[in-house]
Amino acid sequence: MRPLRLYLIGTGSWFLAFGLQGVMFAWLVTLVLRESPERVGLAQMALLLPGTLLILVGGSLADRLGGRRIVLVAQSIAALAPLLLVAVVGFEALTFTTMLCYAVLMGTAQAFVTPARDGLLTQVAEGRVQRAVMLTSVIQFGLQIAGFALAALLDTVGAIPILAAQSLVLAAGVFVFSRIHPGVERRHSGPSAPLLQSVLEGARTVFASPSMRMIVVQNVAMAMFFMGSFIVTMPLLVREVFDGSAGDLAFVNTCNSLGLVSSILFLLRFGDVRRQGRALVLAQVLGALVLVFAAFAPALTIFALGVFFWGVCGGVAMTMARTIMQVQAPESQRARIMAFYAFSFQGAGPLGALLNGLLVDALGPALALVTCGVLMTLVMCIVWARSSLWRLVPHHPVQEQSTEVRRGGAQ
Repeated sequence: MRPLRLYLIGTGSWFLAFGLQGVMFAWLVTLVLRESPERVGLAQMALLLPGTLLILVGGSLADRLGGRRIVLVAQSIAALAPLLLVAVVGFEALTFTTMLCYAVLMGTAQAFVTPARDGLLTQVAEGRVQRAVMLTSVIQFGLQIAGFALAALLDTVGAIPILAAQSLVLAAGVFVFSRIHPGVERRHSGPSAPLLQSVLEGARTVFASPSMRMIVVQNVAMAMFFMGSFIVTMPLLVREVFDGSAGDLAFVNTCNSLGLVSSILFLLRFGDVRRQGRALVLAQVLGALVLVFAAFAPALTIFALGVFFWGVCGGVAMTMARTIMQVQAPESQRARIMAFYAFSFQGAGPLGALLNGLLVDALGPALALVTCGVLMTLVMCIVWARSSLWRLVPHHPVQEQSTEVRRGGAQ
């Protein structure tokens, strides 16, 4: 089987399990343990915090050892984590502390899987990076929808079958990634720099590029105001405003993923986007405005429709951001660069989760969504006014480096 196809199947296993976890984790903390908004935010922060601490190390190790090897080890560890909750739930000993332990274990695995898998993408992309990114995104959100649909059975079958399915899916992904031939990886052949120096080298490369620097800025804002809304405010809104169940929460999550998949399929149908920076800025602003309007939805179905269109905007934004980073990154640093891409999103996620928990406690879930939508709009207006992202035309990073070398020689 071709490496790209194996890559897509292996990646899909992670996101199917992630879809299961997205509903299951929120269901256990919000609806089973009936935790307060602050503790819901704390639990989601524990799920995201390891990314802040370890994802840059994960990217550097992937550049050294190869993304395939790191994915095999880290995803194997992730496959064991749901079995911890199976034992706890089976003995009726579920506590908030147990959920925090599970969150830290899964977050640590994700900190290594994400940059390793992203660094491997261009090496199996067969020369069409934007198309490979879009295919990966379709697989990601399509299988998340399947995960949400399966997780909607929580009210009927309970947590143990869902957790067992999550573990099995992750283990199947490990097997698929093992089928990718090690020869597809092109690792840097020079002497390895110390780990800290390797991390700092990737940071310097990101912040030396105006376009990559702005991707990091908008990623931080998206984590603070969009991801925080999705994982904290929306489950609380479903519970407190619409008196929802696990099925309702899965329905809202599914609508979001359907919007993401719809926009990415549209992009696949009509070809690559040339003005990627412009599409990114417009999509983020429209998504923020949609979030504001969704906050005032009078019924769950209207709210879910707003979340669908929010997902449409998010599909465009995330595809453009990932493509810009993949294309701009030097090959020898790609896993580290993509680690910074993930770090800027996941690393700000804990603060976003905590922020949204505090906003919900102070303002209620509807006004918390409005506040996040307004703040995201302001950030994107600043990105538009203060950067060249709006005028960005994609180019090959090797050409950029060659130009810089010629300029340096002329000086």
